[in-house]
Amino acid sequence: MCDYSLEHVASRSAVTADRLVTAKFPGTITQGFAGVGDPNTAVCLRPGTELVFDLPPKYLHNWMLWSKTAAGTLARFRQIDLDVPRAHHDALEFCDGTIVPLARLYPGQQAIVLQLPVVASQPPASTEPALPEHSVVE
Repeated sequence: MCDYSLEHVASRSAVTADRLVTAKFPGTITQGFAGVGDPNTAVCLRPGTELVFDLPPKYLHNWMLWSKTAAGTLARFRQIDLDVPRAHHDALEFCDGTIVPLARLYPGQQAIVLQLPVVASQPPASTEPALPEHSVVE
């Protein structure tokens, strides 16, 4: 997903093995992921997408004016505060349980998409007619 503040930015979906970089997009109030070499296109992730950063990423702490460093390099994309309209929902959850909104990550940090979440597919439609609900088949 791409956060609401990236509505007016060109975007594409992430794919496995994508090389991403945290980026600030011109004309927006947020940050997100862009493809390395394509800084003006937001790369949208689905909840459950797993990433690995080159180094533990740095981010701005909620209440303090200095940076923090994540406990590790592996993260899972998720969305937070979905009940709050017009808020930043995109976040990363790290292996120690720390959740960091994407908008708090410092720009220029690189990561690779390890795997995308499984999307449930619908079973193929049957070509046989459906039986009435209370029919008895002999």
